[in-house]
Amino acid sequence: MIEIGTVGLWQGLDAYPAAIVRDTVAELDEQGWPCLWIPETVARDPFVTASFMLDATSDMKVATGIASIWARDAMTTANAAKTINEAYDGRFLLGLGASHHTLTEWVRKHDYSKPFTAMRTYLERMQASMFKGVEPSEPTTTVIAALGPKMLALGAEMTDGVHPYFVPVEHTAIAREAVGPDKMVATEQMVVLDADPSSARATARKHMKVYTGLPNYANNLLRLGFTEDEITNIDDRLVDAIVAWGSVDDIAARVRAHQDAGASHVCVQVLRPDRELPTTEWRELAPALLG
Repeated sequence: MIEIGTVGLWQGLDAYPAAIVRDTVAELDEQGWPCLWIPETVARDPFVTASFMLDATSDMKVATGIASIWARDAMTTANAAKTINEAYDGRFLLGLGASHHTLTEWVRKHDYSKPFTAMRTYLERMQASMFKGVEPSEPTTTVIAALGPKMLALGAEMTDGVHPYFVPVEHTAIAREAVGPDKMVATEQMVVLDADPSSARATARKHMKVYTGLPNYANNLLRLGFTEDEITNIDDRLVDAIVAWGSVDDIAARVRAHQDAGASHVCVQVLRPDRELPTTEWRELAPALLG
């Protein structure tokens, strides 16, 4: 299994020119961040992006968090991951997800009626796929986005672990119990480096709004004991459970809480009230989280 350290970063970079992305990841590599997780929505292809990120770095790993199973067939995904890993010394981690109804049916025009079945079938086809190229030295580490019991169990059964997103610490403990002691639990954690409760929570709500409106995340929060009103209104209790805000020490404490709950890796996503890259925040967090 790939070694990605205990703390990494999660960051969408598709809104920035490729040249800026290359410079950004090179700086993150110099700061010592061991892994950067990137999403797939309706912008750059994450395999292409991962390739030029890896080309711009020496040590940092790149992980997809996540690549959609609806964007390409199983053989294409399996072979792309092998190609990247062979070219870049095994520094690529494949995170897969079933995405959401909106992106799948409305945007990609696929049937989203059975996402769990689709994921299982996809993994089976990946494992059975043909590849006539040069194999990487090690098999590609693969994890899946997982929130509920069935997907967590599938991650334990068929992959190297799970990548829970938009979850409180309590879910990390559930994920660890579900996948067992030897699988990867790479939990995403949103953070706001701002000690003022009002402005910090305002920044958090701005970013949380899109997720609370998606059934996969809303249903998971209901399972965890949040009410429909708390989810709809993005109440303080929900904000504080999903987004760690405050000082560097406050952020570090939340990361440790996930680790104590069973996370093998925490993917820190820094939120800002504007669209600027959180370069200052990354520099401030590095000594506390990577030391």
